[in-house]
Amino acid sequence: REMGSMGENNRSATGLRPAFSPLGIWAFSIGTSIGWGSFIVTCNTYLQKSGLLGTVFGLLIGMAVILVITWNLQYMIRQSPGAGGIYTFEKKVSGSDFGFLAAWFVLLTYMAILWANITSVPLFARFFLGNTFRFGFHYSIFGYEVWMGEALLSICAVVLIGLLCARSLRIPHAVTVAGSVIFALGFTVCAVLAALRHNGALSYEPFYTAGSAPFAQIVRIAAISPWAFIGFENIAHFSEEYRFPVKKVKGILICSVIITTLLYLLLSLLSVSAYPPEYASWLDYVEDMGNLDGIRAVPAFFAADYYLGKAGVAVLMLSLFGVILTSLFGNMLALSRLLFAAGRDREAPESLGRLNAHGIPSNAIRLIVIVSVFIPFLGRTAIGWIVDVTTLGATIIYGLLSHAVFRHAKLAGNTAEKVTGMLGFLLMLVFLLLLLIPGLLPFDAMATESYFLFIVWAVVGLGYFRHLVRRDSRRQYGSSIVVWVILLLLVLFASMMWVSRETESATQNAMSEIYAYHQTHPTVTRPDADADTLVFLHKQAERIQRTNALFTIVSFGLFFLSTAIMLNNYRDTRLLGQQLSAAERSATTDQLTGVKNRLSYAQFEEALNDRIESGGVSAFAVVVCDVNGLKHVNDNQGHSAGDTCIRNACALICKVFKRSPVFRIGGDEFAVLLEGDDYDNRATLLEQIAAQAHQNMTTAGATLSAGMSEYIPGQDDCVHPVFTRADRQMYRNKNAFKAEKARLS
Repeated sequence: REMGSMGENNRSATGLRPAFSPLGIWAFSIGTSIGWGSFIVTCNTYLQKSGLLGTVFGLLIGMAVILVITWNLQYMIRQSPGAGGIYTFEKKVSGSDFGFLAAWFVLLTYMAILWANITSVPLFARFFLGNTFRFGFHYSIFGYEVWMGEALLSICAVVLIGLLCARSLRIPHAVTVAGSVIFALGFTVCAVLAALRHNGALSYEPFYTAGSAPFAQIVRIAAISPWAFIGFENIAHFSEEYRFPVKKVKGILICSVIITTLLYLLLSLLSVSAYPPEYASWLDYVEDMGNLDGIRAVPAFFAADYYLGKAGVAVLMLSLFGVILTSLFGNMLALSRLLFAAGRDREAPESLGRLNAHGIPSNAIRLIVIVSVFIPFLGRTAIGWIVDVTTLGATIIYGLLSHAVFRHAKLAGNTAEKVTGMLGFLLMLVFLLLLLIPGLLPFDAMATESYFLFIVWAVVGLGYFRHLVRRDSRRQYGSSIVVWVILLLLVLFASMMWVSRETESATQNAMSEIYAYHQTHPTVTRPDADADTLVFLHKQAERIQRTNALFTIVSFGLFFLSTAIMLNNYRDTRLLGQQLSAAERSATTDQLTGVKNRLSYAQFEEALNDRIESGGVSAFAVVVCDVNGLKHVNDNQGHSAGDTCIRNACALICKVFKRSPVFRIGGDEFAVLLEGDDYDNRATLLEQIAAQAHQNMTTAGATLSAGMSEYIPGQDDCVHPVFTRADRQMYRNKNAFKAEKARLS
């Protein structure tokens, strides 16, 4: 059943307070999809690799794919609003194992996006304020210069955002709405005016780049399209805090995806609409943008300046600043809700699942800030590798979302969502294979180092999952081997891609060395010239072999480590399962008779009630048996004789009802649940009990009185009324038995 508005009460069941309006949720969805990186990646990945039309058509196909994911997302939010988002829904539908998998990759992806936006603040300042914050000690890491002043600027930004998010939701909500609206309107105005004023001498060609067919270029953009939209789904984490009915979220999400796509298309058009005169085409300009500074380093800003002057640059700068703030607030809040949900479920420290006086998970926000203050010192290059992982992370997240929607819709009988769930899952599986199998994509979707970071994250995930399994006393984790296999396969395929890319890099370096050698060693007639060349070529071949061997060994080492963790998890799970099964058997077994006890009957009754509610049962009966004369035996022969009488009576019941569970539910009372063959032969079996009782009436054998009642569909809504009728029938038969025995005596 679809949930209602969280605004109907002062707060949700978890203590979170309604704070987000439809406009605010739309703003979060837009603002977290686009950021500083969008201006760069659109040029150096989309346009540079596939041209203008390749980018346009690829993004449109990507939008169609994301609309499938959007349909699945709105279904999830409407059916099960929760702070954990995809994590909570996957856990509810598929179990704790899949819930952990979802949480682990959502955490990686959102942290990467947050860190990218934190480190983009100095870039923004450097772009418009020059070297103002380049002061204090500095160093170079992975080719990127880190300055103390810029690091402090990033730290101040994340601390300020954290404080605002922890104290109030009004300010983040207001800033996000303002930032997203300013960005959408400001950027659209700049792009449209630039298009209207386009200089005919500046060509939009090439529409496709050389080297591959147009169709292949479109496919490559579509394959990495999840990156362009990642973040739009984080509004699911606020679904306990909506001030409006959740049914409205469908329109909000669809509107968000369409507008985001239009903004990317406008960004692509604006970026190629103008280029400096020293370049023959926009493609030459885009290929060289990494070597430029200032406005020229970002084609969209150069075009705004070219057509609109300083006013255009100012509007675009204000728009970009607004979307950076929106992304910082959005990802900080989404991460805090995810950690809050995990802490509430005890999958993370329980302190993260607590709220402050404002109804905000401030402990989770504090943890995010503490971790994030160290990130600026890693440099933008290392953060770029982490951000690359979001391409894989987004694909996995959307695949898990679609998987959960398919399973939920299948159980609920929702045909449309069964189709979209399966379609979304299959599409994400194809995208994942394209990203992880060497040679399928004709370009590099991720940096080589990003694959290694992804492997490390997956291995750490296996280790943390092992920690959860070992401390799990409720057998929530480790029941699905599929989760372990998924993590193991991700490690394997990412390792293959990493080795392939490192070997490819070594080969390209060797080719460069060979070319340089050829240029500096022209053909000569010296007798030893050929020998020198062979020695040189042999050294290059050895270098490639060593590189391949080294990274293959490291890759297999990580794979074997993952396998060892998985097998260790499996062993611990089996051991824990055996221990808990033994404890469960002991707790649900009657020590005197060896049959199931009253606790077990309550569990069976609850399960049967669920089946009745879901329509999964149509016929069963309850038999209630009572041992006759037990008090007389206890009073005259002692309790030992009474125990023997109970055991004999139990043996008789088990002998008659061979295919049905027998429960001792009281001192001298037993219950039997009849289904299947025993239900079909219930009248005959009950006659056997009565006949045996009459036969034992004149002997020392155990005598029983029994009553039976059948489940009546449409009348009985649970087991209890069936049991009550059987119990009454048993007492009527017991009184008749007493009268018969008195007559015979």
